[in-house]
Amino acid sequence: MQYVEIELDPGEAAIGEAGGMMYMQEHIALDTVFGDGTQQSGIVGKLLGAGKRLLTGESLFMTVYSNQGNTKSKLAFAAPYPGKIVPIDLPKMGGTFICQKDSFLCAARGVSVGIAFQKRLGVGFFGGEGFIMQKLEGDGLAFVHAGGTLMRRDLAPGEFLRVDTGCLVGMQSTADYDIEYVGKIKTALFGGEGLFFATLRGPGTIMLQSLPLSRLASRIFAAAPQRGGSREQGSLLGGLVGGSALGGLLGGDDE
Repeated sequence: MQYVEIELDPGEAAIGEAGGMMYMQEHIALDTVFGDGTQQSGIVGKLLGAGKRLLTGESLFMTVYSNQGNTKSKLAFAAPYPGKIVPIDLPKMGGTFICQKDSFLCAARGVSVGIAFQKRLGVGFFGGEGFIMQKLEGDGLAFVHAGGTLMRRDLAPGEFLRVDTGCLVGMQSTADYDIEYVGKIKTALFGGEGLFFATLRGPGTIMLQSLPLSRLASRIFAAAPQRGGSREQGSLLGGLVGGSALGGLLGGDDE
């Protein structure tokens, strides 16, 4: 499991998702703020920031970590499940990066964690991430989490890529995101890849993950003893007796 360590100068601050902190040194003080952590004036601005977070399924509150000492201090945030923590340099992304709802981990104070609506109905219903994704805006550094191994690719103008709907971590706002039917009923029903692909078209940087949380949870749930899984999955005899080896050969990746 990875973690990211941040060093704060005196008076400097960072924001993080609730529950993501791993450790912090003595002079780091934490404060819970209403909304997305940006310094908005007025109750209306704060309500809008909190409403955006509620729509993405996150808490109404964001935690701010500030260094109140006279020397540099460190704190760290840990990944929620096996994978990679990816730094996003927002100025190099044009100031905006679109990512899936639960991938944001932490960022420099001043980075806005908002929402990005999917305007196409098909993408909203079948794109795997729903109508709403997170939009990171600002001129600082942000960190997101990807399950498994990360693939980063810079799509040239017009370059096209089909991906599993759950494998998209995020993309530059210049990339076009849509969905596409797999094409054949037999493939849709028995291909094991679902009914739709996500399609991405450049220009723009995209990031993909090899192990979506939904796939990891599905495999763990299927292997649970009460669901027919066996604690002796590594045993050939146990697998054959339980039928799981044959099922695995026929089923392949049933995600």
